Amino acid sequence: MKGKKKLIIMVSSTVYGIEELLDRIYTLLTSYGYEVWMSHKGTVPVLSSRTAFDNCLAAVEKCNLFLGIITTRYGSGQDEQDPQSLSITHQEIRKAIEMNKNRWLLAHDHVVFAWSLLKNLQYNGKAGREILTLRKSDIMDDLRVLDLYEEAIAHGIPLPERQGNWVQKYRNVEESSLFVTSQFSRYQEVEMFIEENFKNGFSLFDEGGQS
Repeated sequence: MKGKKKLIIMVSSTVYGIEELLDRIYTLLTSYGYEVWMSHKGTVPVLSSRTAFDNCLAAVEKCNLFLGIITTRYGSGQDEQDPQSLSITHQEIRKAIEMNKNRWLLAHDHVVFAWSLLKNLQYNGKAGREILTLRKSDIMDDLRVLDLYEEAIAHGIPLPERQGNWVQKYRNVEESSLFVTSQFSRYQEVEMFIEENFKNGFSLFDEGGQS
């Protein structure tokens, strides 16, 4: 039996404004033994025959683990002429959810606060927020950030049926780093969990490591 490959963890493509956070996460995850696919670091496998969207979504499909980061910036990639189009980050996280990837999600405190406030003001759900107009600012640049957060927490699904809906709130680099350390520092335990569950047909040996 050939040697095992490293577990591959894909970090969502959010970049703007959180470069320091991404640098810290990359350093932590690589020090724990993971192969980290992160667009900020240029480590996502890229084929020239694919679009940027396709390369990112292919990485989500092939990774063993997925770490999504929801910030107050909706992210790049959406068609400005199409209000229904989604950013790369939104598509990545949605793909991870649809595939039931082993996933961990972080959301900035401002996102959680804004979502809770509007919900309490009866602007509940995407439909309830459609009448609102948001002026872009440093606080939040697009209400679709809240749509993404709702998908992540499985909002609207009956509580007993919600799975994989843990989203960790963070306020700064230190809090997000603590979450990453707590979840990923025990590499062998994570590896054993993947091997025992095989939810996505993973193989950690040389012929696998990818779905």
